[in-house]
Amino acid sequence: MFKYNLPIEYSRLEQWERKLVREQYVREQDGKCYWCNEPLDGDLSKENKNKKINWKLFPPNFLKYPVHLQHDHGTDLTEGAVHAKCNAVMWQYYGR
Repeated sequence: MFKYNLPIEYSRLEQWERKLVREQYVREQDGKCYWCNEPLDGDLSKENKNKKINWKLFPPNFLKYPVHLQHDHGTDLTEGAVHAKCNAVMWQYYGR
């Protein structure tokens, strides 16, 4: 199985590569969210679960996929796989 040398520049990845990188992060993170450390196939942490999100800040299909590939908008480097809502929390509350 091919492995990417992580982290990698998000903007250089094609859509299909982003999926592969996300899946690699899921494996390397033992199936846990980079942000809240809860299983990606389950519920997120209570702290993030209870945060109010202004969904108008995000694209209409933002929640279409439950697991997102997080990247640093300053460096453009990938950081890990996160729950979709954790991704929203990171952006809305922490500017990430």
